[in-house]
Amino acid sequence: MSPCPTALFCLGLLPKPSLQALPSSLVPLEKPVTLRCQGPPGVDLYRLEKLSSSRYQDQAVLFIPAMKRSLAGRYRCSYQNGSLWSLPSDQLELVATGVFAKPSLSAQPGPAVSSGGDVTLQCQTRYGFDQFALYKEGDPAPYKNPERWYRASFPIITVTAAHSGTYRCYSFSSRDPYLWSAPSDPLELMVTEFSEATTELTVSFTNKVFTTETPRSITASPKESGSPAGPARQYYTKGNLVRICLGAVILILLAGFLAEDWHSRRKRLRHRIRAVQRPLPPLPQTRKSHGDQDGGRPDVHSRGLCS
Repeated sequence: MSPCPTALFCLGLLPKPSLQALPSSLVPLEKPVTLRCQGPPGVDLYRLEKLSSSRYQDQAVLFIPAMKRSLAGRYRCSYQNGSLWSLPSDQLELVATGVFAKPSLSAQPGPAVSSGGDVTLQCQTRYGFDQFALYKEGDPAPYKNPERWYRASFPIITVTAAHSGTYRCYSFSSRDPYLWSAPSDPLELMVTEFSEATTELTVSFTNKVFTTETPRSITASPKESGSPAGPARQYYTKGNLVRICLGAVILILLAGFLAEDWHSRRKRLRHRIRAVQRPLPPLPQTRKSHGDQDGGRPDVHSRGLCS
């Protein structure tokens, strides 16, 4: 290493390198991690150091086979070409996770929300931590929220499709900012786009109430041609069409019932008429008395019986 005459001459004349942790800067205890310092081609010397300590090494790569609590902290690196040193890289916070039990993560009012709505992710723990961090899968940096003891809320106002994804939260103490809990169970946040296909039409046959659900972010103004008033009219028109169709179906059914009842009544009446108009059977013929044969004179014995 060449001697440096002045700090101003040796420092700040070369661009700063980049420092990254692979696969992630959140490292579970006893898991491996690699720190890599990357500068321009032809670098003479790399220096990787742990801040707040006197430990460093003159190489670009640091492999940690098993993460320990003592290895958590802030790191940075720089490089030297000739007698010149580069600016230091941005600080890398290496965090040891799994030191404490995992918190719980929930969504209020629920993990499914319409685009333009609001949702709050709440991280809660049974321990007295005052720091919380929320991570979304695929994002490089967390959302930190030092709110109150035991829990923290992360409100998301006017969500979009970009907020969909898998979330986890951690809890830790401000006294040991690089010793975190295990991650919470994953929470899948689903953001649904509002469209005509997803509009729900609820029909009530008892009170004939027709309702359509629309997100709060949509406002209808009939004076503006570019406003969502056109889709709103389409939804109400559909409701009217459904109402008319249902009324027509009910009228057709009632007409069918009435016709069938009238036909059955008429059929029974015809049977009754036929039964009344049926000819009576002939009366039995009585035997003629001897008096009738003698010219119609009455019988004396018959009178005595009647007196």
